Amino acid sequence: MIQPVLILVRPQMGENIGGAARAMLNFGLDRMRIVEPRDGWPNPKAVAMASGAGRVLDRAGLFADVATAVADCDFVFATTARGRELVKEVVTPERAMAMARAFAAEGKKVGVLFGPERAGLENDDIVQANAIVTVPVNPEFFSLNLAQAVLLLAYEWGRQGTELPASVLELAGKDLADRAEVQSLGDHYEERLEAAGFFFPATKAPAMKTNLRNMWGRLGLTRAEVQTFHGMLRQIAFALKRQGGDGAGD
Repeated sequence: MIQPVLILVRPQMGENIGGAARAMLNFGLDRMRIVEPRDGWPNPKAVAMASGAGRVLDRAGLFADVATAVADCDFVFATTARGRELVKEVVTPERAMAMARAFAAEGKKVGVLFGPERAGLENDDIVQANAIVTVPVNPEFFSLNLAQAVLLLAYEWGRQGTELPASVLELAGKDLADRAEVQSLGDHYEERLEAAGFFFPATKAPAMKTNLRNMWGRLGLTRAEVQTFHGMLRQIAFALKRQGGDGAGD
């Protein structure tokens, strides 16, 4: 069964990276990715804190941005206590890991994003995810240490058996597009909409683009659906060109 990939986004302290590695290995997980660590990589403080879990750090991949880190994932969860005004399915750690096991049983790769210690994931990170994982913590004190958040998800992965709800298995059976394919589709639509003058006024363009990226991310598109959307755009561009309209490339 393919393990989920746990992705630490812009972690600030080496000790927390090491603590996350220990939490992962406690429950049999060893696939870590790190995006833009503040203090560089490798980090001796992470190694010291990891203790016997050093092999998790040895295998950890270093990435320049979230999009690259999740590019080969079929489904991505973002862990955050706040939805940040983005419309996505919100699930508990238990539900998230049940889904992850179902996907893994189908040979699909799942990624789980964890944000930096100070402020958590930003909207530009969350739009890369299909769903949000939120822990039911005290609303007056909802901040979790990075290693604690990793521990909760790793625990749920290790705790659960193989019996899964039918609805989850049905979802896992889809030939889902990976994040790189979804990113490419978003690029295609953004390019065509830009040419059509859709992003107006300019001051609202960044928010409009973020909302569109978030929409693509949460839809759970299959590869066939992605190709259909690409084909729709190409056909529209072809028709406009024949009619003497905007014939820019597709």
